[in-house]
Amino acid sequence: MKANSTLVTEFLLEVYAETWELRILLSVLFLLVYLGRLLGNLTIIIATTVDQTLNTPMYFFLRNLSILDMGYISITVPSTCVNSLTDHRNISVAGCAAQIFLFLFCACVETLFLNIMAQDRYVAICKPLLYPVIMNHQFCVQMTLASLLSSLIIASVHTFKAFQLSFCHSNVVPQFFCDLPALLRLSCSDTFNNKLLILLTDVGVSGSCFVFIAISYIRILSAVLKIPIKGERGKAFSTCVPHIVVVSVFVSSAAYVYLRPPGKTFEVVQEMIVSVFYTMVPPFLNPIIYSLRNKQIKEAVRKVISRVFPIFDYKMNICLSWYIR
Repeated sequence: MKANSTLVTEFLLEVYAETWELRILLSVLFLLVYLGRLLGNLTIIIATTVDQTLNTPMYFFLRNLSILDMGYISITVPSTCVNSLTDHRNISVAGCAAQIFLFLFCACVETLFLNIMAQDRYVAICKPLLYPVIMNHQFCVQMTLASLLSSLIIASVHTFKAFQLSFCHSNVVPQFFCDLPALLRLSCSDTFNNKLLILLTDVGVSGSCFVFIAISYIRILSAVLKIPIKGERGKAFSTCVPHIVVVSVFVSSAAYVYLRPPGKTFEVVQEMIVSVFYTMVPPFLNPIIYSLRNKQIKEAVRKVISRVFPIFDYKMNICLSWYIR
């Protein structure tokens, strides 16, 4: 950050509820969702690590996605709930910059991981004989590192450009966390380059990934329709459609906030509600849709629990066998 580039020494985050009772209710709800997602993602990480039968590209990316989701949801939810309950709205300029950087980094990696996972399913279903060749371990590691590196560059550029601006209009960020579009509205500098960079990033990364994911699943569904067994077709549809729904909610809600037309304003509460869909919904749904509906994951979880708590092994076998049916 340039010296004397800002007259603001700290920012104030907007409260997402006016009454104390509503703030407590929403904070408890958000914390329950947060703890539930941590538990779900941690379960997937342990199960896919301990069970050697899940040492495949699909579960490699599921494990990475779970690790990412734990960090992604931890950037905003805990601090937001604590700040709301303690009525502590202050956040330093450095803290705001760190939150923007980490959030953009995790969001970019999330998008790229979902893209790679769609490719993995496409190759597995449409080109099964070439699957071991295309989705080999070296390719998976390279794609993971490329996703991390490209996201690191994107997040760094956006954060650096944002905090080169001068902030002198107000220090109240109209969001429950430091989000880039909300921060840009506080600047008294020309933000054209920042908004152009956001547009290029969204179209180049999010837009292209969404199109690629949609094409991959369309090809998957067209291949599945040729399967004569109705049960297998229904299983494939029940897997692919939720994936598309999660990606659509994630990309469309983020685009709604980040690609706002110049001069168009929304109510603060409305923007906060929309932002929940790209900050909390993906980490909330990913473990359910991508993993916990999977029989192999359930079996791996049962094995882990039986090792840690042998006394519950018999009861767990009965419950899981009933649930998997």
